Amino acid sequence: MSQSDADGTPARTCVSCGINISGTNAAKFPCPDCGHQIYRDANCRKQSTLYECPRCGFTGP
Repeated sequence: MSQSDADGTPARTCVSCGINISGTNAAKFPCPDCGHQIYRDANCRKQSTLYECPRCGFTGP
């Protein structure tokens, strides 16, 4: 079972570094291959840190 906030919504974490992105300047986009929702924090986006989709394994910059 995944982490959740006090209100019962799932915690959103950066797929690259794993930090909680709630209330931050983060990006949300569908995986180009399977459409799974991906979240990335501003720092990982700025540094072009690689990410991997947890559902299909697609990797991107």
